[in-house]
Amino acid sequence: MPEAPADPRIFRFGIFELRAGTGELRRDGTVAVRLREQSLQVLLSLLERPREVITRDELRQRLWPADTFVDFDHGLNTAINQLRNTLGDSAANPRFIQTIPRRGYRFIAPVEVDAAAQPLVPDAAAAAKPVPESKSILAGPGDLPAASTELVRPLFALIQVMYLSFYVVALARLPYVEELLLSHGREGFFILAALIVTAAVGIPIRFYLFSAAAFNYEGLAQKFTKLFTILLVLDELWALSPFLAVAKIGFGLAIAVSAALVYLPFSQRSLLLMAAPGRPK
Repeated sequence: MPEAPADPRIFRFGIFELRAGTGELRRDGTVAVRLREQSLQVLLSLLERPREVITRDELRQRLWPADTFVDFDHGLNTAINQLRNTLGDSAANPRFIQTIPRRGYRFIAPVEVDAAAQPLVPDAAAAAKPVPESKSILAGPGDLPAASTELVRPLFALIQVMYLSFYVVALARLPYVEELLLSHGREGFFILAALIVTAAVGIPIRFYLFSAAAFNYEGLAQKFTKLFTILLVLDELWALSPFLAVAKIGFGLAIAVSAALVYLPFSQRSLLLMAAPGRPK
């Protein structure tokens, strides 16, 4: 008996591409993820009827035959959670899969369907599409793994709290810092002035970034990228702040903490790119 031909449809949404015939989900055209069968069928059901409510009963009929005895609610919830984790989506602020209480789910992002395209062998596709050489030493979106917003947002918010604490403590202990720096003459005066100015600038920026992470602002990764050059200068200056406490913590620990702070602005950028499914290709 001849095998049924593979489903040739390709669904494109955001930075993702789903090949229905192979169940392969591509991210930025480079990272391939093989979905579990139940998660694949749920995603296909949603993509075939975007912006329509797909009821839980419709999904049950597609996933399990009528004579199959399974914990349907648990199985469907597991499939939805896997899809959201893979897409970097969240139930609280969905970009792709929206929960309709007591009814089902709806796919809310724009979907393009290429019904004529044929599935490609992954190796052949990679060989046919040369990877452009990046001119930047910074990691690009395609270089980073996907991460859920539930993981990235708290980490990013904690970094903002850490910087805010630096600024507030330095300003609260300004008399001590002033005495320490002015003992070094004119150079110390300029360092003190830079400390006060950068702290005054940094506080509102950090409050904005903290609130953006806390309330899951749309396009935070793009906004942070635009601010990255300014923040990089600001953060690298404050990476030297541990040396203000060298008398208490020691020179070696001051170097170690300073080295970690040098890397921190790059880690913030990477975190946001890992959880930005709506960014342009």
